[in-house]
Amino acid sequence: MPYLGNQITTVFPSSVNLDTINNVTYVPNPPSGQITGRRNLIYNSKMEVAQRGTSATGLGGDGFTYNTVDRFKNVMFGSTAGRFTQTQESITDLAGFAKCLKFACTTADTSIGADEILQFGQYFEGQDVQHLKKGTSDAEKVTVSFYVKGNASATYTCELEDADNTRYNAQTFSVTTSWNRVVLTFDGDTTGTLDNDNANSLRLNIFLHAGSTYNGGTFSPNTWQTTNNQRASSSQTSFYDSTSRTFFITGIQMELGEVTNPIFEHRSFIDTWNDCQRYCTVYNVGGGQVHTENLVANAPLNGSSGHVDVANRAEWFLTYPVKRANPTITVTNPTELRWLSTGNVVQNGTSDVTFPVGTGIQRTNCFQSVAGSLTTSHHCDYWGHDGGSTYAKLVIDSEL
Repeated sequence: MPYLGNQITTVFPSSVNLDTINNVTYVPNPPSGQITGRRNLIYNSKMEVAQRGTSATGLGGDGFTYNTVDRFKNVMFGSTAGRFTQTQESITDLAGFAKCLKFACTTADTSIGADEILQFGQYFEGQDVQHLKKGTSDAEKVTVSFYVKGNASATYTCELEDADNTRYNAQTFSVTTSWNRVVLTFDGDTTGTLDNDNANSLRLNIFLHAGSTYNGGTFSPNTWQTTNNQRASSSQTSFYDSTSRTFFITGIQMELGEVTNPIFEHRSFIDTWNDCQRYCTVYNVGGGQVHTENLVANAPLNGSSGHVDVANRAEWFLTYPVKRANPTITVTNPTELRWLSTGNVVQNGTSDVTFPVGTGIQRTNCFQSVAGSLTTSHHCDYWGHDGGSTYAKLVIDSEL
């Protein structure tokens, strides 16, 4: 018997092609391009979540860093003197979108060294991209789309990078002074399968600046290749060519197939937030105080319970959303962690906060010495900071 599709009871207009079998009405499989569940591989595609902060300045030196909006990584290295500021921006001139990521050049550098690069993008776990069938004879095409604008006309390069097999496929795109949607379809790659694990396998990169190490060869758009100097186009704009240069981007969509849906896949904020928690959680340790940081993205850590495991040292358990892998935990302003022990004695933490090797993917125990006297085996609770302008922040990071 042929496949009949999903049974429905709704009455459809006569323009809808329906089959009637045994007096039961069925709708055929959804046509190509129709929204059928989650299609977008990009997390935080509307640039809504920014746990680490909404602005970062003086960027451009060597580094592989997450600075502002979650899941988008900056790749910066080489001898360039160019610097930029990156911000999460509120926008009102693009219907359906409220946030974007902005790059603004603050120090120009028109003398481009061979090893210079400014690139940003998103990295994917191998287990999340197996349906692309990369490295097989049935390798699927991938379509990437996004909205961009700048202060002036420009040309940049968008790349898919196979990190498991060191393979690249890139295409250029244009930017104008108005928002426009870029749509790029990348051919499937029959060479190099992606590892089926939680490690970095596939990357979506956008080159804003590149030296000859990356653009000195023959650029062949939409071609999978292995040569580093063919990754970016030699005709692309250098973002560092002027301190007037800006670049705005939002609404990034990456989906299976060669036709992008004209309707962007909007997801709820809470869904986006939960996606980001797999890779990073930021606790704003404010003790109930109001701070100027992104309060939507930074959850307060109040009332953490622990005990005095050795004299003058608090031990407590930190629980967080399940991470991709064992995370790295860093603490800023640790002296703002204040502990209330038996007898209502409040003591400030000192500069050391330590975590055991092999921090767990959902929970770990933490240790901090305190400035005053705490008695061994007594109970203690985190009490919040002293109400001043500084406070502690815990970043629990399991990014790719």
